[in-house]
Amino acid sequence: MARRRGRRVLWWLLGCVAVVALVIVGGTWLYIHVIEGPAPAPLSLKHAASSTSSTSAGSAAADSATVAGTWRVASGSLVGYRVNEVLAGQNNVAVGRTSDVTGSMTIRGTSVTAATFSVRMDTIKSDESERDAQFNGRIMETATYPTGTLSLTSPVALRTLPAIGVVRTYQATGALTLHGTTRTVTFGLQAERTASGIEVTGSILVLFARWNIGNPSFAGFVTTQNHGLLEFLIKFSRT
Repeated sequence: MARRRGRRVLWWLLGCVAVVALVIVGGTWLYIHVIEGPAPAPLSLKHAASSTSSTSAGSAAADSATVAGTWRVASGSLVGYRVNEVLAGQNNVAVGRTSDVTGSMTIRGTSVTAATFSVRMDTIKSDESERDAQFNGRIMETATYPTGTLSLTSPVALRTLPAIGVVRTYQATGALTLHGTTRTVTFGLQAERTASGIEVTGSILVLFARWNIGNPSFAGFVTTQNHGLLEFLIKFSRT
């Protein structure tokens, strides 16, 4: 009799565990796919018309004069991260962004000769306050390392300058400082001249260990890859 009762208790406990697990997984799925919805799309140039253009030698010289000089980061610029994570067995994409971006770019002739950008790390926000607390705390330690920076270390040749509304793809090399650690990065970017300025977008793969950043995985409930993307959309205006 006692043995039967013990088995019943055991099956009851196992059933409770299964129900709890089902509730956790089902609730997480409901939150991610229904309540929260899809992650924000990657940053991009929204109004690009085309990717090629032809420019005569005369107009190229004129265009060089119109873009030469110093450009400042303008309103509407965004910088953030994109990390794939598994939350209670459900695939999710964590995205955090900030518009608190400062910096400048210098163009001489048909080359970008200098560019430096800075971000206050504690202004980067996602859609989850708990994720932001982990980001500012054990992951990025923003109280100790408050600023992230990216500076070009080599000029970027623009070649023949494109017309307004035309997107060009370039390669850039720079020094990226995160979590108090600076590493050289090479990355692709897209640039577009607009009627009011210049817009540049791209992403940089950040392997957490290279910048001594702790893996964002948390308490067995959230697991992430060992890397993420730093995304940026920088809008420039004349100084």
